[in-house]
Amino acid sequence: MSTYEEMTRDELLTLKEALQKEYDEYCALDLSLNMARGKPGADQLDLSMPMLDVISSDSVVEDADGTDLRNYGILDGIESAKVLMASMLDDEPENVIVFGNSSLNIMYDTVMRCWVFGPNGATPWSQLDEVKFLCPVPGYDRHFGVTEAFGIKMIPVPMTEDGPDMDVVKELVANDASIKGIWCVPKYSNPGGVTYSDEVVRELASMPTAADDFRIFWDNAYAVHHLYDDAAEQDQLLDIAKACAEAGNPDRYYKFGSTSKVTLPGSGVAAMAASPANVADVKKHMGVQTIGHDKINQLRHVEFLKDADGIAKHMSKHAAIIRPKFELVLETLNNGLESTGCGEWSTPRGGYFISFDAPEGTAKRVVELAKNAGVTMTGAGATYPYKDDPADSNIRIAPTLPPLDELDQAMKVFVTCVKLAAVEKLLED
Repeated sequence: MSTYEEMTRDELLTLKEALQKEYDEYCALDLSLNMARGKPGADQLDLSMPMLDVISSDSVVEDADGTDLRNYGILDGIESAKVLMASMLDDEPENVIVFGNSSLNIMYDTVMRCWVFGPNGATPWSQLDEVKFLCPVPGYDRHFGVTEAFGIKMIPVPMTEDGPDMDVVKELVANDASIKGIWCVPKYSNPGGVTYSDEVVRELASMPTAADDFRIFWDNAYAVHHLYDDAAEQDQLLDIAKACAEAGNPDRYYKFGSTSKVTLPGSGVAAMAASPANVADVKKHMGVQTIGHDKINQLRHVEFLKDADGIAKHMSKHAAIIRPKFELVLETLNNGLESTGCGEWSTPRGGYFISFDAPEGTAKRVVELAKNAGVTMTGAGATYPYKDDPADSNIRIAPTLPPLDELDQAMKVFVTCVKLAAVEKLLED
């Protein structure tokens, strides 16, 4: 079978007529399917409902040192929660601060502290003429939203199969002191599913930077979100903290993580890990901002998840639910598009997304066609700073929320939209 680019104009016109008929039939179904964001499905949320029963009015609500968890205090989180979150963040409990339910909130506040006070006594970023961040693309739209909100200039950096293109990164940071940070989703990246190689982690930790206060924002959101049982052997991620310490840059990183997609997103536990100096700096400002976060919820998570083994067992239940959804998406893409030349896509081993590259110049049209047929996708361009994908190609697919039958229907519509947009583009050109 010829790819679409190999077809004659007459063949394309005939194909367009058939695809338009197929598309119109989908539109007539009056569908309302949503794949816009990476939310857990209801069956995943059901897994954590027993967490609401692990403590009661009869429970002992004291920390290990006897502190009453119902009262004020414990700025950096209860000790048992620090131990639990340290296992997720691949760090030591003394380097962990436990917050509320949102790691995005922590990241925003971390940028804010750097902006207002400067990291560890450095010049506040707000007093500089210009501040820039490196943004691996395709990447996470909410990261880009944070930096854009502060007026920080975002510089796209291409992603490779091993992580950010380090030749580009190293050249930029070595020669421009206004580049103060880089966003990283180092394991099962959003949306491509890439796990950074050891070499990339070491280069990030050791590379010379013109800015003394350069920071790596290490958003390890999917650290425990494996799809396959062999993840412990196949998907190892080198610890950025150890790499930075070995390179003589112990304060270069901030790690972030949460239980948002582990338990209940609306009432999870988020944490950060950092060097002792960074932790002390953060706590100095936190002590003015708050007296402490929800310690009862921290206790609830500890009682429910227990430890690293408990997290792993719980996440294997998640994997059993979402793995068939990822496999359905990949099978539908393979069956519908592989021979057409109408796209390329990632095959992640974990995380929450599949990165899809439509033919150049068609992503916005694909999303528009899908929406008109009742299927809402993540907006085209969302995976790039300022929502500007120069190639108008990348679309983030989020398979987790819809039930399998709805996902099946949505992906059939999506494939038809990709093919129709591709044919329209070829005829236009």
